[in-house]
Amino acid sequence: MKNFLRLAFVCILFLQHQWAAAWGMTGHRVIAEIAENHLNKKAKKNIQKLIGNQKLAYWSNWADFIKSDPDPALNRTGNSHFLNTAGNLSYEAFSDALAASPAENLYKSYLRIKEEAKQTDNDLKAQQQNLYFIVHLLADAHQPMHVSRAEDLGGNKIEVEFFGRKANIHRVWDSDLVDNEKYSYTEYARVLDIYNAAHYRKYTESSLEEWLYESHQLANVIYDDVAKNANLRYEYIYKFKYRMEECLLKAGIRLAKELNEIYGS
Repeated sequence: MKNFLRLAFVCILFLQHQWAAAWGMTGHRVIAEIAENHLNKKAKKNIQKLIGNQKLAYWSNWADFIKSDPDPALNRTGNSHFLNTAGNLSYEAFSDALAASPAENLYKSYLRIKEEAKQTDNDLKAQQQNLYFIVHLLADAHQPMHVSRAEDLGGNKIEVEFFGRKANIHRVWDSDLVDNEKYSYTEYARVLDIYNAAHYRKYTESSLEEWLYESHQLANVIYDDVAKNANLRYEYIYKFKYRMEECLLKAGIRLAKELNEIYGS
């Protein structure tokens, strides 16, 4: 009985983690794999000093896993994964909302950690953790339901059916759309990352604020659609599959840009 209860408790923790995680484990690994493919030599060398020969994809979900860590400094970082604003804002109004937002959110946490990551005199563990957060949070910034609205917890309270199974619109974008394609993370990264530098330039000649606003705009589309349709099937896949995949690709290319700036310049 004790073993059964212990197993049940672990399963509950796992399900809670899945409910809250951005992109799910596969999506985060896809983004990290794409980013690793575009690191410059110096960035690769300096990142290798931090994590050895391990791939970035291995650490891409660390920032979600630590929500179960007994250390309060780690398990209270959940607010850093989200940015909540009112919906349907102009870029100017969105920029004002960013400036006025709390210190512990996706935008301001990422900026702070990015600056900390540039401090090479920090101890190894701190440098490693900053890297893990950067890999994860930059990916979160491209999951539109992590740049959405507080009143429904980024869509977690909006119940839908996904091919007849109960879900919520946040989970659909976290994992259901990605997992529906049945790729491993390396396969998905390989089939998405097929363009040249000229094509990717359009993704990187912009700012973090603009990247977040892209997610805000897509979140508005998702909210509008789900208000009319809560039974999500093949039509939903057709409508949003390519937008979801572009989010993964943009996140990977932009993560490479950020890592090259921090570790390879």
